[in-house]
Formats: sequence, C-alpha cells, structure tokens
Amino acid sequence: MSAELSGVAAFPSTDSIRREGLTVFVRGLTIEAGIGVYDHEQGRLQTLVIDVTLEMGPHAVERLSDTINYETIAQAARDIAAEGHIGLVESFAERLALACLQDGRVRRATVRVEKPGALQGAVAPGCELTWIR
Repeated sequence: MSAELSGVAAFPSTDSIRREGLTVFVRGLTIEAGIGVYDHEQGRLQTLVIDVTLEMGPHAVERLSDTINYETIAQAARDIAAEGHIGLVESFAERLALACLQDGRVRRATVRVEKPGALQGAVAPGCELTWIR
C-alpha cells in the first residue's frame, strides 16, 4: 500500500534542506580533582561533574576521524585534573574549553563544571563558560 493510499504523508523532498552543523557533547562526566581556594580543600580530591558541548561546522560524518571522539574530551578533563591543584572551577572550565578548541574543527566550546557538596543546601554550585573562534 502506498503512503498516499494509507493516509500517511511521504517525507518532503530534501532539495531545500542543508546541513547546518554538528554538536558533540559529553554530559555528566564525573572526575575527582584537587580544587578549591579554602584551606580545608587543600590536599584532597573533590568530585566535579562536567558537561562539554562542542559545535562544529557542517560536514559529513562517516568515520570516527570525521568527528570529535568523546573519550578525547574526557581525557582532556582527566589530564587537567592530573596537573595538580586548581583554585577555581572557573579556571578548570577555561582550561578544558581551550583544550577542546585545540581541534580546529571546533567553532564553539561550552563547558559547565559543577562542584557538588561545595555549598550547603545547593545541589551543585559551579560555572558555565563559552569560548568561540
């Protein structure tokens, strides 16, 4: 039975559509990092929950090499944590965004870093920043 006869409309022609871009993201990445400005935060690890959104230009994706590997994003976050104590989540977020922008295909990098347990009564204080080329 054709789509016309069954009452279901067929998909319209693709002549007037175009690819606008590609967004790659990692949500809820949990890492342990030495972070904080207070004395009680020195010498201990704290949990960070990280979201990264990378916007790329419009191009076909057929292979892993055509896109950003999620593990590359996660490893960049782990590497920053492994470098040593960082005072502010804002500094961590900036380092991660700039690391992601090392890939020339990334047009915009948005990084959100939450620090659960850092503020009594709040689920997670933190920051979000965006860098664009």
